Amino acid sequence: MTSDMQEEPLTPVATPQASALPRPLTSREKRRRRRRARHRGEEILGWILVPAIIIGVVWGVNAVLEAMGTSPGVVWDQLMQVKAALSKKM
Repeated sequence: MTSDMQEEPLTPVATPQASALPRPLTSREKRRRRRRARHRGEEILGWILVPAIIIGVVWGVNAVLEAMGTSPGVVWDQLMQVKAALSKKM
């Protein structure tokens, strides 16, 4: 059976020649590239802004509570006391 097979080396397949000048981008390809760049920019901006916003909100809450003469721990303890008092009534 092996005598029927070709024993010569394989010849390389000819590849199509690329033109010297690349074809200009279509409007869809340009839009797709702009959209991809915009999405990348939004992701980077989101990774920077979201933590900054969260830190700002925490800082703001602490500043307001400090201005009122209390702290988040005291407010939390009072909320837990209210929750315990309400659960006893039911």
